[in-house]
Amino acid sequence: MKTTASLLKEIRACTHCEEHLPHPPNPVLSFSAESRILLVGQAPGIKVHESGTPWNDPSGDRLRQWLNVSPEHFYDPKRFAIVPMGFCFPGRGKSGDLPPRPECADLWHERILSHLKKIKLTLLIGQYAQQYFLRDKKKKTLTLTIQNWNEYLPDYFVLPHPSPRNNIWLKKNPWFVKNTLPKLKHVIKNILPE
Repeated sequence: MKTTASLLKEIRACTHCEEHLPHPPNPVLSFSAESRILLVGQAPGIKVHESGTPWNDPSGDRLRQWLNVSPEHFYDPKRFAIVPMGFCFPGRGKSGDLPPRPECADLWHERILSHLKKIKLTLLIGQYAQQYFLRDKKKKTLTLTIQNWNEYLPDYFVLPHPSPRNNIWLKKNPWFVKNTLPKLKHVIKNILPE
């Protein structure tokens, strides 16, 4: 089996779906064999594509606030493995970014997960991650899945995407900030003590 570092290097050099991307491939992810929490989102946006730093945008700012973690801790691969469903920016559609390319999960996720033996919790951010990991355990809607977050513990914690585009969802579902986020922060703190 490859070392974790060599696997990460191989993934960052991947060009498998290049013909489907609007820009040259730039897989954006981070993990180590010591990672404690796996964070699975959608795919990098254009700002993250350009910087090469995962969650380096307003969505990431909100996510770190939800988790109550500093950027220093968030970007420490011994704490967080950041492995989106699609590793490269998929392009823009009519109402936002396109869905993550499906090739990444099929090609790489099992290999990555085989290196992440110390993971205590997987954060499933948004519908694509929830569909992939929860399969038929996912509820009929994203809202129902998130309302029933405790059904997926201790392995998973389900979240909506923290994008500013989801401000309407957050306003319609005030229970998420009031009730769910304090539980999430508690779970994170128990896994990642200072």
